[in-house]
Amino acid sequence: MSTNTKTLNTAELAQFTGSENWYRHAINRKVLFTDGAKFVADHAGAYWFLDEIAIGQLEPCIAAEEFQVWRLAVNADQTGILTCDDGNGRMVFSKELEFTDFPPDGIALWFTNNTILLPSEY
Repeated sequence: MSTNTKTLNTAELAQFTGSENWYRHAINRKVLFTDGAKFVADHAGAYWFLDEIAIGQLEPCIAAEEFQVWRLAVNADQTGILTCDDGNGRMVFSKELEFTDFPPDGIALWFTNNTILLPSEY
């Protein structure tokens, strides 16, 4: 049985409607992330998710997309799938995750203008 106690609730995420701060990603210094993306990483132990997005920008087929929707879907057995599409449903990246302790509802983050953000921050 899962011992996952990490949670992200919709009300908490909805409070992010812009960002007062932008944080530079440690690996890909061209990538920034917002207060909302930092909140997700802090509260769900998901800096690895920000890493996947930032490192993904080094792949020409992903970086070619001006607007990207990164989705993390979590299965009941704590496996998952990470995908990136162009915002119109055209998949540009997909990765199976053997394990994730991310909250069961999963999440979507957007990437545009070299910035990772919550959809509500757009």
